Amino acid sequence: MIESSKRNTRFIVAGLLLAILMSAMDNTIVTTAMGTIVSELGGMEQFIWVTSAYMVTVMAGTPIFGKLSDMYGRKRFFIFGLIVFLVGSMLCGMAGSIVQLSIFRAIQGIGGGALMPIAFTIIFDIFPPESRGKTTGLFGAVFGMSSIFGPLLGAFITESLGWNWVFYINVPLGIISLILIAAYYKESMSHSKQRIDWGGAATLVGAVVCLMFALELGGKEYAWDSLQIIGLFAGFAVLFVVFIMIERVASEPIISFKMLSNRLFATSNLVAFFYGSVFIVATVYIPIFVQGVFGGSATNSGLILMPMMIGSVAGSQVGGLLTTRTSFRNIMMISVVCFLAGTVLLSTLSPDTSRLIMTLFTILTGFGVGFSFSVLSMAAIHHFDMRQRGSATSTNSFLRSLGMTLGITIFGIIQRNAFSEKMTSAFGGSSAGATNFGNPQEALTPENRKLIPEPVLHKITEAMSSSIAHTFMWTLIPVGCAVICVLLMPKDRVSVKAKTARQTE
Repeated sequence: MIESSKRNTRFIVAGLLLAILMSAMDNTIVTTAMGTIVSELGGMEQFIWVTSAYMVTVMAGTPIFGKLSDMYGRKRFFIFGLIVFLVGSMLCGMAGSIVQLSIFRAIQGIGGGALMPIAFTIIFDIFPPESRGKTTGLFGAVFGMSSIFGPLLGAFITESLGWNWVFYINVPLGIISLILIAAYYKESMSHSKQRIDWGGAATLVGAVVCLMFALELGGKEYAWDSLQIIGLFAGFAVLFVVFIMIERVASEPIISFKMLSNRLFATSNLVAFFYGSVFIVATVYIPIFVQGVFGGSATNSGLILMPMMIGSVAGSQVGGLLTTRTSFRNIMMISVVCFLAGTVLLSTLSPDTSRLIMTLFTILTGFGVGFSFSVLSMAAIHHFDMRQRGSATSTNSFLRSLGMTLGITIFGIIQRNAFSEKMTSAFGGSSAGATNFGNPQEALTPENRKLIPEPVLHKITEAMSSSIAHTFMWTLIPVGCAVICVLLMPKDRVSVKAKTARQTE
């Protein structure tokens, strides 16, 4: 009977890992294929919606599904999320226009918003405290790998099979996950029907949508002081204030302010937010540095992230194992010191930096951030029972995703402006000369690179290198905020009960 139970648990974990892999990797894998998608479907001015539609529905759905899983059960909403995600994936593969693809991506994101938080919550439901660290470390490692491996896999699938298979590849993986969870996960907890906070859900979705599109469109499609961008920021502010007012009086709020009053919960979620905003910058701009400064291909630039992946996997595993030996705060102190050191070193990148030195920088950065994938989710859920774990985990996932979205948007603006200024300065103040080489991914492909005169190429690589190093320098602000939050964490730790009874069985 015990062996049968262990076997069932292994199948459940395998199903959850597959779901997390799909959900976490979907955005990064699509990013690599975007150039091919736009070339076939058109809509260069609208392709931003393909990424944004997915991220908006994932972020908005995460706290909602977390709360629903507390109220009505994990299994039904996890399976619902899987089915919606698979239907959205198949529709995306069949899209005939960029508008259709954006709509289908929003559908896919609804499902994705249920997968990540509920998967982590199920782990806490089925494993005792002494086993959670190791298992959560494995889940964190998969999450970290997906963020780094996604672009490389996306490039390979797009070049070998076509961009449609970037979405179709989810179908067999999702079906296996669905079968494993449906067959082997037996939910035992009882549930009580509660009122759903639809007002909070609606205002949260609206606020996130307004903020994302204000940041995405500002300075590109519309000027920052244009009526459209000001209106979007105003819409965000109004909806966010209304959301807070609703949550303070709601009987079953989407995000509970009572939970936020717990210091461990609040600080661990803030650290997740700041870590997410910086880690996504590293995963995006390190490959661009390799491709734009060193002159590597898209595939080679993706390979440079392999050491970071290895570091993040190691950090996630070490962090998970340490949770039964010391406090969350002590573990995250190791993490934030490594993360801070790695970020400082990345801010020193230049054309003279060797690949070996850059590899060491990425390993250190990955190792530091890897701790957060396993430790922060455990810390966020530490003080809550089974009826609140879904909300606690989903809040943690939501804030990490929000940090990643805002991070890549804000720091993308910083890098783009710095690059433009450096290019204009390098070409003697000629904006026309800078514009001719203003898109590094087009001007610095291996084929086009050979056609660029050496003096011009040198100026471009200097501008690219300087702008990326400048961007990493700015990321020290959220890393510094993460340091403060870690210092404010209480010294709570996982309490492990005696194993005598289990050992005698």
